[in-house]
Amino acid sequence: MRIASGGVQHETNTYALTPTTLADFVRDSNCGAELSGGEVIFDRFRNTGTIHGGYIAGAEAAGVDLLPLLCARAQPSGIVEQQSFETMLRWFLERLQQVLPVDGVLLDLHGAMVTQQHEDAEGAFIEAVRKVVGPELPIIVTLDLHANITAKMAELSNVIIGFDTYPHVDMHERGREAAELLIRIIRGEVTPVQEFRQLPLVTMPPMQCTLREPMQSLMQRVHRFEEEPGILTATVAMGFPFADIHDAGVSVLVTTNNDRELARRKADELASWLWELRDELQPQLTSIEDVIRFVEERSSDGPTIFADGSDNPGGGAPCDGTVALQAMIDAGFAGGVVGVLFDPETAAQAHQAGVGSTIHVRLGGKTDDRHGAPVVGDAYVRALCDGKFVYRGPMMQGVADNLGQTATLIVGGVEVVVSSHRRQCLDAEMLRIAGIEPTHRRLIVVKSAVHFRADFGPLAAHIFDADTPGIHRPDFKLINYQHLRRPIYPLDASAVGGLNIG
Repeated sequence: MRIASGGVQHETNTYALTPTTLADFVRDSNCGAELSGGEVIFDRFRNTGTIHGGYIAGAEAAGVDLLPLLCARAQPSGIVEQQSFETMLRWFLERLQQVLPVDGVLLDLHGAMVTQQHEDAEGAFIEAVRKVVGPELPIIVTLDLHANITAKMAELSNVIIGFDTYPHVDMHERGREAAELLIRIIRGEVTPVQEFRQLPLVTMPPMQCTLREPMQSLMQRVHRFEEEPGILTATVAMGFPFADIHDAGVSVLVTTNNDRELARRKADELASWLWELRDELQPQLTSIEDVIRFVEERSSDGPTIFADGSDNPGGGAPCDGTVALQAMIDAGFAGGVVGVLFDPETAAQAHQAGVGSTIHVRLGGKTDDRHGAPVVGDAYVRALCDGKFVYRGPMMQGVADNLGQTATLIVGGVEVVVSSHRRQCLDAEMLRIAGIEPTHRRLIVVKSAVHFRADFGPLAAHIFDADTPGIHRPDFKLINYQHLRRPIYPLDASAVGGLNIG
C-alpha cells in the first residue's frame, strides 16, 4: 500500500500589510528543506508532536509506504502571493504524478489560507489534487482548529479531520488518526460518509481555547460523541476571524461508516450544541495598566501572564508591538519581561555591541503604526544567544526551531527578549535560551493569544487576555468586514434565529 502526503500551510490575516511570498515559505520550512519532501520529512518530523509525525507513525505501524511529497509552511501573515501558491501547488502535483499509482492521499493543510485569487486556497489545492487522482481515490485532509472550512473542501475530500485542541497539542494524534482511517478505507473496512454544517457564527481566539470553558466541556462531549456506534470521526472548526472572506467562522463535520442519515442527524446535533454556547464564546479583555496594579497589590504567588494576543504573530500580527512594554516602563514596574519581540535590527545592534554594553535603541513598532510606537532610549545588553531551541512543551514537542540572533535587553527596568525571526512565544524554552527563567518573574507579556497556555499555563498564577491595539485584537467592533457572509452572530442580532440545519 502506497500513500502520498504533503501540503501547504498558512493562516492568512487579510488585515496584515505584509504579503506572504515563496521566500517566506522557504525560510519557515526549515530553510526550504521540507519543500523537497522525501527523507527530509521523515528526519524532521518522526517522533514529533506534528501532523506529519502522526502520519509517519500511523503508516509505519501498519507497514504502509508513506510518500511525503512536500511540506510547506510560513508564519501567519498577509495574503499569499498567487504565483508563490501556484508554484508550490505545481511542485506537489508534479511529484504526485511521478509517484502514481497510489492508494490514497493525506493532505496536511491549515484551512485558513487566502491568496490573491483564492479566498478558499485549500479548496483550490484539494480540487487540483482530486483532478490528478480521480473521483474514487480516497483523500483525507487534516486541518487546524481555526480552519474556515468551506462546502467545497468538504465535497472534494472523503474525510476532514481537525485538531481537537487549542493550544494544538494533539497534532500527532490527529495525524495518526487520519493515517489509520485512510488505511481502513483503502482496505475496504469502512466507507466514510461525511456531513458538513456551517454556522452563522464567528468567534475570537481567546475563548476558542479548549483548556477553558465552554470549549473544554464541549470537546469532552464531542469525544464521547465519537465513541457512539457508526461514527468514525467528528470535527469542530472554530474558524479564523481575521480573514475577511465569505466562509470565515464556525463549522462542524461528522463522518459515519456508510450511514448518511446518521451523519446528517449527528451533524445537526453537534451544530446545535455549539450554537447554544454562542454568548459564552465572547472574550473579556483587560488593560496592561489594570494588570500592573493587580500584580503590585498582591504578594508574589507566582507569575502573572498578560497574553498580548492583539500582536500575536501566530495570527498574522507583526510581533513588534510596544504598548505593554511602554506602559511597564512608564509605571516603573520591576520584575517584568516581554517576549518574544521581533526586531532584527535591534538584535543585530546588541550582538555587535556585546554583553554588558549599553546601546541606544529604537525598539519595536517598526512594521506599522497599529501596535504602538518604537520605544526610544538606552538599553543594557544582558544576554545574547543564537536563538536555536527545541520545543519542550506539549505543543510541537521535539521540533527544532530558531529565533535567529536573539538579545535580552533591559529597557527602563523591563527585560525584553528581542528576536531576529518572527515567532509566537508558545514555549518557555524560548525565554530560557535567552537567560529568562519565567517562574522567577512577576509579570510576563507573551506575544500569543492562547498557544502559550500549553507550556506557560501550569507555571502561571494568573492569566489575562490583553486589551491592546493590533490586527489580531479579539474585538469584532474594530473589524471592518467587506466579504464575510451576513447576517452572522455576534455582528448581527438578526442572526440569532438563523441556525438553519437539517
